[in-house]
Amino acid sequence: MAKKKQHPDPGAGNLWGIDLGGTKIEGVVLRSAQDPEVLFRDRVPTEADQGYEHILEQIHKLVEMMKAALGTVPTMIGFATPGTVDPRRGTMKNCNTVVMNGKPMQADIARVLGVPVRLANDANCFALAETRWGIVKQEYPDARIVFGVIIGTGVGGGVVIDGRSIAGLQGIGGEWGHNFLDESGGPCYCGKSGCVERVISGPMLQQYYFKETGNNKPLKDIVALAESKVDPTAQKTMIRLVHFFGKAMSVIINILDPDVIVIGGGVGNIALLYDRGRDAVKQNVFNDRLDTPIVRPMLGDSAGVFGAAFLVDDAV
Repeated sequence: MAKKKQHPDPGAGNLWGIDLGGTKIEGVVLRSAQDPEVLFRDRVPTEADQGYEHILEQIHKLVEMMKAALGTVPTMIGFATPGTVDPRRGTMKNCNTVVMNGKPMQADIARVLGVPVRLANDANCFALAETRWGIVKQEYPDARIVFGVIIGTGVGGGVVIDGRSIAGLQGIGGEWGHNFLDESGGPCYCGKSGCVERVISGPMLQQYYFKETGNNKPLKDIVALAESKVDPTAQKTMIRLVHFFGKAMSVIINILDPDVIVIGGGVGNIALLYDRGRDAVKQNVFNDRLDTPIVRPMLGDSAGVFGAAFLVDDAV
């Protein structure tokens, strides 16, 4: 009797990724690293207020949706997380979804799903996605060292070297937001004072404007007022942002000297960072010029989940 011809697994080479956000858990399946066509994309609510075990149940629910939609099973799944895995303890730390902190999340997710998983900080996933598929691949394909920045509600960073995300010995590689910048930032939840996050994050810019005027305005309104030149305090807030952005970013360039810096997050949408902000960086780097491209991302809010998917290829 002739043997049946063995057909290759139709899902072989697919990249499965999940972004563990504070309010939603989003999943994506890409055809391959070389052809990252989106085969599946959907989300479920995180519902973190119902506890850690419930988050695991929601992850399982989403993965079952992904399996049913594609008719295949993953060999590995990458996860973008709001914190990082402590390499020595194997537990989560620095998560703003606080029920995850101290939990062996990588082991628990692998147990619940029955497949290997790889976890990385969401800023690392942002940097990886923009490197492997986004602005770096499109505009700077020869870049070897990429630093990805998220400046929004918080401030974070991720490092990609030769197309692979770098977590570091203690899992804190790229943690730009919790270096000292200026004492005016005041105490930070991390236990230090004057962190980058406490000076140039969105909420801190709003807080600075409020202290100066007594008016509580959203950041987009402050930016608009500064651009229209009708509000001196709004302009002062943006001048302060530019000044401290230059100081903070120059430290990264002095230490890492990346080929490209990509800036994401709400504050990253402020146009003046790419001209006046760049001039401020130039004034502070340990060089007589600034060659480093400082660019906007291409993938927007999609970067986290796409970067999670690329973790699968990153691990090979």
